[in-house]
Amino acid sequence: MDNLKIENLTKIYDGKTVLNKISFEVKSGEFLSILGPSGCGKTTLLKILIGIENPNSGIILKGNKDITKADPSKRGMGIVFQNYCLFPNMTVLQNVMYALNIKIKNKDEARKLSLEMLELVKMEEHKNKYPHELSGGQQQRVAIARTLVLNPDIILFDEPMSALDADNRLTLRKELKNIQSKFKTTMIYITHDQEEAFSLSDRVMVMKDGNIEQIDTPNTIFNKPANEYVKKFVTNHLIEKVSSIEKCTGIDL
Repeated sequence: MDNLKIENLTKIYDGKTVLNKISFEVKSGEFLSILGPSGCGKTTLLKILIGIENPNSGIILKGNKDITKADPSKRGMGIVFQNYCLFPNMTVLQNVMYALNIKIKNKDEARKLSLEMLELVKMEEHKNKYPHELSGGQQQRVAIARTLVLNPDIILFDEPMSALDADNRLTLRKELKNIQSKFKTTMIYITHDQEEAFSLSDRVMVMKDGNIEQIDTPNTIFNKPANEYVKKFVTNHLIEKVSSIEKCTGIDL
């Protein structure tokens, strides 16, 4: 698998600069979270990476290949959306198999691979259920299985846990890390949740107003924030959260 390199990426909507000449690199097998408030440009960046949107300028390199204008199906990437995007009239198994319809003509092979992915995300026993019969966390697991079955080099996540309760979020975090460890897949994760970004990531990229404020390991960002914005948005927020837990529980963290 190749590194993903972004150079001077710019996106302008109606005269407003949403991404301002941003450059960064994602290493093969890395878990990178892109962290920032709503409107900072992180979702626009994800859409450009997957090929849904085109940048005004800049390039995207996968290894030595320029994929800036490549068709989304030719990028070797998969995406998991916030709202699951499952077909309501298909069972869990059919939803996962649907992703393989074009890639694999042998239905038995497609079924076998799909069941393996459902087993990995602990959803095999629900294979004959329909999406409306599943919880939000279960639907998100199916969406992840549907992406994994295509064996992409890179998986993009667009705030996939924002609609889940706390217990489901914690469980899914652990499962994502296990999946990444098993497949060595590069993961790029969009979130506005500081705790989520820090618990999942090898590195975190903090964004504000279309710019990268800092990109580094969670430990470095926490202990050595690059500027006052990062300190306030990330470090102080996490400290306040820990303090609140200590105050409520009487436990010294």
